[in-house]
Amino acid sequence: MRSIWNGAISFGLVSIPIKLVNATESHSISFRQIHVEDGGRIRYRKVCEMEDREVRADEIGKAYEGADGAMIPITDDDLASLPLPTAKTIEIVAFVPADRIDPLQMDTAYYLSANGVPAAKPYTLLREALKRSQKVAIAKFALRGRERLGMLRVVDDVIAMHGLLWPDEIRATDGVAPDTGVTVRDQELDLADALMNTLGEVDLADLHDDYREAVEELIAAKAAGEEAPHAPAPSGGGKVLDLMAALEKSVREAKESRGEHVGNGDTAGEPAEGAAEGEVKPLRAARRTASKAAPSKAATPKAAPKADAGKKSTSTAKTAAARKTTTGNKSTGAVKKTTAKKAVAKKAVAKKTATRKRSA
Repeated sequence: MRSIWNGAISFGLVSIPIKLVNATESHSISFRQIHVEDGGRIRYRKVCEMEDREVRADEIGKAYEGADGAMIPITDDDLASLPLPTAKTIEIVAFVPADRIDPLQMDTAYYLSANGVPAAKPYTLLREALKRSQKVAIAKFALRGRERLGMLRVVDDVIAMHGLLWPDEIRATDGVAPDTGVTVRDQELDLADALMNTLGEVDLADLHDDYREAVEELIAAKAAGEEAPHAPAPSGGGKVLDLMAALEKSVREAKESRGEHVGNGDTAGEPAEGAAEGEVKPLRAARRTASKAAPSKAATPKAAPKADAGKKSTSTAKTAAARKTTTGNKSTGAVKKTTAKKAVAKKAVAKKTATRKRSA
């Protein structure tokens, strides 16, 4: 790999000559700008404003533009001779636990390669010290015209360095979080935990760039004069689901995708048979409907007027018969009630009926 920077790691009084190489590479597909009418390439030419002519790369330098618009030339030699210890040195300033580094600060990654045979011993010493301490080194270094912050850690048998953003380059989170009061129930958290556990872990090596593959297929089809692939048309607008039902359905589908058996008791809130895809009946509404349909245990017939006493007695007898039929259809646990309780209940009904007859 081609080095992009040569210098040394300053580890106290130990100096380790190293080469800096990029640890990552981009596989994204780049496009050229063209003139739509004839397909001609659109190119950028670097022109000197004072001479109104195109200039070569070796004629181009850098300068800082002052507040009045004046250009102050800055050469590479000027930058290389800055009175900074980090101009050609990665200066380690501290060792901290890895969890002290906020992932928001992580930037470009590099590999540090020992530069020459004499560098092998101190390089290995630092690598093994980092391994044994289970810490990372915080360092400062200068690259591409500015001083940067870095984090050194061990990857396999190589010391890697992540460029870090300075703390004042991380924006505050003010105004980003939802500004409305939202309460999350324990049941919803339980289902979210279940979904996380069901999805499990993944080997990052198995993940790939679907977008890049789709673009490559598009380019291949157009180059061969074939019809370009198209995404299927969306099937209707999205529907807002009950959160609990959506979580339950997600857990169920995740288990099914992993080949796990999903029983009736695994998740609640099953969609009604024949319901449209994505429609899940809210749980609260379902409970209210069920409570309305079921007869109330406390409900008792209202007393009838004296003129309708005979009809009321007949109604009471029918009600008692219906109750007997319902009792016969109850679960095994309810059927096993003691005979004494049944006798008490029958006496209470008979007494109530006799009272109504006397009042008639």
